[in-house]
Amino acid sequence: MDRDLAARRQLHTTIFDHCYSPCGKYIAAANNYGQIAVFSLSAALAPEASEATWKPVFIFEASEDGAIFTLASTDTLLISGGNGPIKAWKWADILSKSPRLVWSLNIPKKGPFSQPEINSIVLNTEEDKSEVFAACGDNNIYVWDLESGQQKITLSGHDNYVHSLAVKNGNTCASASEDGTVKIWDTRSPSDAVHSIEPYKNELCARPKFGKWLGCVAMDTTDDWLVCGGGPSLSLWHLRSLTATTMFDTPGACQQCVMFHDDSIISAGSKGYINHWSVNGEQRMEVPCTPSSVFSLSYNSASNNCKVLSATGNSSKLDIFTNFGYKAFSFIFTQV
Repeated sequence: MDRDLAARRQLHTTIFDHCYSPCGKYIAAANNYGQIAVFSLSAALAPEASEATWKPVFIFEASEDGAIFTLASTDTLLISGGNGPIKAWKWADILSKSPRLVWSLNIPKKGPFSQPEINSIVLNTEEDKSEVFAACGDNNIYVWDLESGQQKITLSGHDNYVHSLAVKNGNTCASASEDGTVKIWDTRSPSDAVHSIEPYKNELCARPKFGKWLGCVAMDTTDDWLVCGGGPSLSLWHLRSLTATTMFDTPGACQQCVMFHDDSIISAGSKGYINHWSVNGEQRMEVPCTPSSVFSLSYNSASNNCKVLSATGNSSKLDIFTNFGYKAFSFIFTQV
């Protein structure tokens, strides 16, 4: 690539998502140009680390259809989704710098010119299952069996495209949509959602000036609690009673990613901060980060020596937090 063009593209790079390798020593990040970059976390955390270790060890063109919005990892595969089909590569091939497409899955088309984008991919490996869930721009969630490659079910019921998914206990799926609802699904009875939560109708959550859309959802390990946010304020819901128990004060910011971590909830969105909350709504920390709009958060639990929090967004930098209270350094998604 021409050096000037590469420099201009880097200025406009957005890293929509990232995930860790099965060993926890590497991070894969996907951008708006259809590229995937791999960084060595273990090298960047080593005592002899330098700025050279903040650059990718490998970059490859993963999508000819444009942006990649979501990444997920199995014990052996890196899986991507965005504009175009879901694709999978072996981690072993990627780390040897010779990625070969293992398989691809196509979203069902409603017409000859329709190709819905894939906004979120979540893997389900509980209860001896091996499934991939995909939240799509045609308002549906599709589920495939990874062993056979066959589509198993379609979860239909949203009135607008689906931004985010969470899957727990093998059969429970939560989906957050532009239509302002979080729907709870039992995949054993996929014809209709079991429950629907509408934060924009709750007086404490509603923020009409930001709209009713929901951009993020997460469930805790017990399946008793769900957190979601977007236009409405970030809020914590008790799933058994379907009541909102806590509202998190994020004035002027729409939360676009959220996760449970130990006894905390961590979120980020349309301001350049990562928020750490107690479940009762107390803000424990507001930590500055590089992107002014954050699209993905992840915690590396796969390696005891590389336990870090990471964040990406509308920037070519991937922030690493070794201590949750401050940014330690940033990987740089350079252009090739």
